[in-house]
Amino acid sequence: MWRRMAEDIAAMRARDPAARSSLEILICYPSLHALFAYRVANFLWRRRWYLAARMISQTARFLTGIEIHPGATIGRRFFVDHGMGVVIGETAEIGDDVTLYHDVTLGGVSPSENSDQQRCVKRHPTLEDGVIVGSGAQILGPITVGKDARVGSNAVVVRDVAAGVTVVGIPARVVLPRSERTEAFSPYGIPTGDLPDPVARALDGLLDQVASLRSQVQALEERLEERERSGGEGNFPPQQPKTRAARPKGPNLA
Repeated sequence: MWRRMAEDIAAMRARDPAARSSLEILICYPSLHALFAYRVANFLWRRRWYLAARMISQTARFLTGIEIHPGATIGRRFFVDHGMGVVIGETAEIGDDVTLYHDVTLGGVSPSENSDQQRCVKRHPTLEDGVIVGSGAQILGPITVGKDARVGSNAVVVRDVAAGVTVVGIPARVVLPRSERTEAFSPYGIPTGDLPDPVARALDGLLDQVASLRSQVQALEERLEERERSGGEGNFPPQQPKTRAARPKGPNLA
């Protein structure tokens, strides 16, 4: 356990530029305190000491503002930056090198009725290795966020996320595929460069089509004016004289 704690401190120091020493992390970082309490509670939970595990979990929640259910599964080098308001459900699974920011929820979407039928059933998300989740994001249900994926701040994720992509919005949608990502670590799950907005991208496409149609209409108007000035046909195809079609004769009902 002490070796694991030393590894956690090193990971936090590597990801947080505000950390100036390992001693500062050990004393001042609620993420480390909550993680230590979780490991003790999880040890008791796996041995069916459920009440004692929940008491330790709730005490850590009161002291740190981070709620981690003792039944959750958390890998190595886990870091909750700032931490206040983070909620991790009972059946959540978190891989190695995962980073969460404050107000993140790894929750379930099961209805409150028939709770007995939902016990020991997967209800919470799985975060694979290297995932970063920005502040305020809600990841709900038994879904999977793939390896090295990024979830932007305040996103609501209710479907599986492919490995390596960046998702934002409500509901979350892909804005940056793996091939276009240039940063190994994205603070708050958002790249620091130019982040394409899918709505803005669609509007840009519509504006391009409008500009193209406008130029075509302008070209036609110029050709029409040239034709009128020259009194000729110009480049337009000859027009056929319009004739009114004969009306079919029917029985005289007068």
